[in-house]
Order: sequence, then structure tokens, then C-alpha cells
Amino acid sequence: LLKEGAQICTCGEDILLSMGWETKPPRQISLMDDNPEEETDKILKALSVEEKTLEELIDIVLVKFRKRCPDQDVEVEIPDEFVSIPMDAMLIGQVLVNLLENAVYHAKGMSQLQLLVRTEGTQAIFGVVDDGCGIEQEKLKRLFCGYHGEAEAEQPVDGNRHNMGIGLSVCSAIIKAHGGKIWAENRKEGGAAFYFTLEMEQIYGE
Repeated sequence: LLKEGAQICTCGEDILLSMGWETKPPRQISLMDDNPEEETDKILKALSVEEKTLEELIDIVLVKFRKRCPDQDVEVEIPDEFVSIPMDAMLIGQVLVNLLENAVYHAKGMSQLQLLVRTEGTQAIFGVVDDGCGIEQEKLKRLFCGYHGEAEAEQPVDGNRHNMGIGLSVCSAIIKAHGGKIWAENRKEGGAAFYFTLEMEQIYGE
């Protein structure tokens, strides 16, 4: 496992600049967070898909995350072999940063945060894993729906919007627009794990 600093020390701002993360204003995608199908359709129409290497994506994510949470270490495990994935790197990067930040803000008692990637067949499987307090079972069932229960209509299931970034329902819409799947589960040893898949061959959009 590699510590966060081990991957970003030689890349730093140059990678962010080369990808346009800091030099271009973020694309605005108007989302309502209450209709997953409409969210996915809007994102699908706005996708800017290019082949990106896994290593480059992870470096970008870690640089951005380090700026926001400089005191939090991230253990990273990715395949040794070269992996290239067609994706909208800005949006997938936002998903990963959001999931990492969620763990920092909401996984009480966390002492370990991991960013894991493995390949199975034509899929890359990403995981953000913590050893914190886990997720209440009732919330786990509706975690990517945006809101849960009429009595709590004012409170998003994924917590404070300020802290939760683009929100788990939007994360879900982004992954589905890429033709992937996203889910969360509690770990037997404690903590929570968020996973999503991306196809390493382009099978969505045109």
C-alpha cells in the first residue's frame, strides 16, 4: 500500500494543470437531486469522455483531496499493470474526492482510509474504504436516493450538503451515466466501503 504523499510528490500541480482542473471553470450541470433517471440523462448528455490512465486519475484525485484534507493520510492500492479507462475524468475525479471527503467528515472514529482499485474482466472496480462507525442500516438502503422519508424531507440521507460535496445521489448519476454501478456496504470488521465500477471499454454514449 502506498501512502498519499508517495504518489503525488513528483506530480503536484502540473498534473492538475495538464488536466484543466485548476485552469478552467468547472462545467455546470444543473441537477435536482430528486429524479435519478433525469440526473443520469443530463450527465450522459454532458459527458466529455477521453481515455485516461488509472495512475494519472489517482494522482489528480490525491492532489485535490490533499488540498481539502491535508491532515488525512490515504492508503492507495492499484494494479501494477497499465490501466486505461474511457471516462469523463473531471466527473469521476469528483466522485472519488467526494467519497474520500465523506469518510473524513462522517466516519467517526476512523483511523484508516483506503483508496483501492482492482480489475476484473473488462471492469475496473474502485473502492473507498474506512474503519469508522459504519452506516445505519436504514440509511444504507437509500443512501444514493438523495432523501429518505417524508418526515425528514429537509435532511438529505447523505448528510450536510456543504460537507457532502456533490452528493451521493449525484455520484450515483455520474457512475450510471458511465455505464457503471455504485453501492455501499458495512464491513464486518467495522467501517464502511463504497464501490463503483467503470468499463475499460467504451460501451455508453456515442
